[in-house]
Amino acid sequence: MATLDGKPASADDLLALALTNVGHFTSMRVSEDGTIRGLTLHMERLVRDCKTVWNADLSINRVRSYVRQTVEGQQSPCVVRVTIFDSKVDMGHPADAHDPHILVSVRKGGALPSKPLHAKSMVYERDLPKVKHTGLFGALHTRGLAQEAGFGDALFVGRDGLVSEGGTWNVAFVDQEDTVVWPQAPVLPGVTMALLQQHAEHRVATVTLDQAKGMAAAFATNTSIGVRPLAAIDDSEFLLEGRVRNFV
Repeated sequence: MATLDGKPASADDLLALALTNVGHFTSMRVSEDGTIRGLTLHMERLVRDCKTVWNADLSINRVRSYVRQTVEGQQSPCVVRVTIFDSKVDMGHPADAHDPHILVSVRKGGALPSKPLHAKSMVYERDLPKVKHTGLFGALHTRGLAQEAGFGDALFVGRDGLVSEGGTWNVAFVDQEDTVVWPQAPVLPGVTMALLQQHAEHRVATVTLDQAKGMAAAFATNTSIGVRPLAAIDDSEFLLEGRVRNFV
């Protein structure tokens, strides 16, 4: 189901979003006990991105109220997505749109933990990477190319040769000294990544593709999958037992 500003959303309500794809969002996993891990960070993201995309303030209280209303009666675990967009946005004059609305949608949450992921390195850089925006064509197209080649997902490498992030996830590595390494690159500041950084020793450093393949282990993070070990990048396999588990 989906609601727009607390009311059932119609096809007409979503037409502008479908035709322009201008907006931003966050996705949150509602656990079996009804809680959302990192809720404050998700709200901070929405407020920050709303100012960037729409130059407008966003009421956290409204967002939380609409989320509670929409997920009421839903079976947990589930994933609730909050999308902020202006139904009056126009392709010819996007700068005129400053009245964002709150779309809340819910889908069933997948089983955890997820199976280890085999990623294919792909040259790709997301637009406006600091914002979790709805412009997913490039990322999903790149993911599709990786899957057509027999891999589970794409690991993005910039034109500078540095590893950044995955299709819809952050990536971290465990080096030979058992230190967690997060890539220093233009990436989406993920909520799960931030939570792990608060509770586990780590360092942030540039990581080339060759350096990434030489790490002892690697894992992907986002709200929906939590922490997912990488089985391999291209044809370079990682240790799966112990190393990732020790840090998450």
